[in-house]
Amino acid sequence: MDIKLPFSREGMMLHLDDTLDYEVLESSIESMPKTGKTEDEIVQEAMRHPIGSPTLAELSAGKQKVVIICSDHTRPVPSKHIIPFMLQEIRTGNPQADITLLIATGFHRATTREELVGKFGEEIVGNEKIAIHDSCDMDAMVNLGTLPSGAPLLINKIAAKADLLVSEGFIETHFFAGFSGGRKSVLPGVSSKVTVLGNHCSVFIDSPYSRTGILENNPIHRDMVAASRMANQAYIVNVVIDTDKKVVHAVAGDAIKAHDAGCRFLQQYCQVTPSKPADIAISTNGGYPLDQNMYQSVKGMTAAEAASKEDGIIIMVSGCGDGHGGEGFYNALKDSESPQSLMDGILRIPQDQTKPDQWEYQIQSRILIHHKVIYVMCEKYRGMAQEMGFETAPDVNKALEMALEAKGRDAHIAVIPDGVSVMVKTPE
Repeated sequence: MDIKLPFSREGMMLHLDDTLDYEVLESSIESMPKTGKTEDEIVQEAMRHPIGSPTLAELSAGKQKVVIICSDHTRPVPSKHIIPFMLQEIRTGNPQADITLLIATGFHRATTREELVGKFGEEIVGNEKIAIHDSCDMDAMVNLGTLPSGAPLLINKIAAKADLLVSEGFIETHFFAGFSGGRKSVLPGVSSKVTVLGNHCSVFIDSPYSRTGILENNPIHRDMVAASRMANQAYIVNVVIDTDKKVVHAVAGDAIKAHDAGCRFLQQYCQVTPSKPADIAISTNGGYPLDQNMYQSVKGMTAAEAASKEDGIIIMVSGCGDGHGGEGFYNALKDSESPQSLMDGILRIPQDQTKPDQWEYQIQSRILIHHKVIYVMCEKYRGMAQEMGFETAPDVNKALEMALEAKGRDAHIAVIPDGVSVMVKTPE
């Protein structure tokens, strides 16, 4: 069997000999019944039937300062199929509304104009008011109080001072927040560095509930929901996308209720259960733009982690053309004596002293404590990956041969073509 795995922009072919014991774990989103509707029609239909909320036009009546929180360049949100309809509804409710598109960069770099045009199109970029959030600009923040975790909620004052705060986004599985979308537009989307660090503290990341697809009892999700309510996030339009990044489902309405409905819908298609724990698990980060660096690729690696036996080998297929993706992430792994010593140090760090990138190398060290990881990545950064404690291979077939040499030809192999699109239920 040959499987084309997402890898950078071009993909990479995996060959599986028929004599091998393998199974393929992938989302069944492609099996959704086809409605015949276009992406635009799917979004508009959801907006005509908001969940737990009036329509956006009704919410906009009498509201002067309206802010739409929009996802940044790191998220494949099909904004061209969402934002025009949100703008139209707002102006139907109040033609004089002063609308700002606030780009939710969270802890990421600023989005460039070229990237904005790619997301929204030239017409919106050229004619709408757009502001880009900077989590490190403390003068741009407003303190809205204390979150359940004890961390302060400091958010962008543009969002805080809005008469109506709404957001767009997409829902996918998330490796410690359970699912993306909804409340994440506020935290971490337009929150300060201080708030993001407090939310992503070591104790929360260490929780067994801070995992893919889990919302109940998830302390990270709990803080995010509180932030949404404290910021008065009134309405969302969130979509579910397929492997081609096309809209296949949409929800609109109340920020919490609509998001919950979207998560429940997605879970029916994204949850997979392996037949047994894998000796070797192969995963990806979904290709470009999600596999641009090692920092982001931890997400797809957690799917392989959930599918693997203790001491199983993980093969991570991710382009990583931009390298490590975070200096703190790189240095923590490179300079540590061992993954266990790194983890021990992280768990001693108090919430208010959480470091940038800490959550990512905490999860990465958790994986490395229990699994050998072979990275299949661009040649330029393989040496760097080795410095960080990974083995590397030039392609996935070579990596599989390396793993089979270690585990034997009778090893059970789990292939996860898109590690960020599935919720792997750990096999018994």
